[in-house]
Amino acid sequence: MKKNYLTILCIATAFFSKAGNEDLPLGARSSGMGNASVSLSDVWSAHHNQAGLGFLRDFSAGAYYENRFLIKELSIKGGVAALPVKGGTFGLCISNFGYSLYHENKYSLSFAKAFGDKLSAGIAMDYLTTKIGEGYGSKGVLAAEFGIQAKPLKGLTIGAHVFNPTRAKLADYNNERLPTVIRFGGDYNFSDKVKVAVETEKDIAQKAIFKAGIEYKPVKELYLRAGIGTNPTLTSFGFGLNLKSIQIDVSANYHQTLGFSPQIGLTYIFKKETKKTNKTETVF
Repeated sequence: MKKNYLTILCIATAFFSKAGNEDLPLGARSSGMGNASVSLSDVWSAHHNQAGLGFLRDFSAGAYYENRFLIKELSIKGGVAALPVKGGTFGLCISNFGYSLYHENKYSLSFAKAFGDKLSAGIAMDYLTTKIGEGYGSKGVLAAEFGIQAKPLKGLTIGAHVFNPTRAKLADYNNERLPTVIRFGGDYNFSDKVKVAVETEKDIAQKAIFKAGIEYKPVKELYLRAGIGTNPTLTSFGFGLNLKSIQIDVSANYHQTLGFSPQIGLTYIFKKETKKTNKTETVF
């Protein structure tokens, strides 16, 4: 058991060469697009940029699982929900990384508000915990994040997001703090079938990361996706099935040293129905 634990710990250290409680990406749609997600607007905005929640009109919920490098002890699990109300949209996100001997949890409550149909802003308060088994104990810390999204031109969305601007302290030893991460990017709809997204991510203590992805819709029910990322070099691909109120997303990315990480996500949208002149209309 100790040998397995040390192997897993070495792999995790090699990949996550940062402070604990890194804000790991969630969502199989964004993963299939290289995690270029700062300008996307869906229920997973509760995690990757809360401003995207402001453009939602229906209550949505989703679940996600990633088998990172095909090692179950490094798996990532997450759940999100978005509830639009009269004054804006509330979001909830819960995620877990690791297994019994080492795991990290994130609990996030967010709120976003759209100012017309071209600008939205969002903020979240997070509680992050780290627990190490065999008597080493656990630690929890509060953090914040916020973001904006703007649509200056038809088909163009620009997004910016900051995670942990206050540099919350994780531990007194070695003055260990949560990473502060700034992201900026955009996406453009070249047509009803093609969306391209690009993003730059900068941890203030690490080198910048560039991400890019494309989403292609050959038919109404099917989405095909591909993406790339740097530092480390990652390639990704995936597809999505839109089955009325249910969306199923499957993706995988490939790390040049550590191998494949498959992901799957399920989203359910509770679409509103309104009656107009004895007709039922679905509001998207």
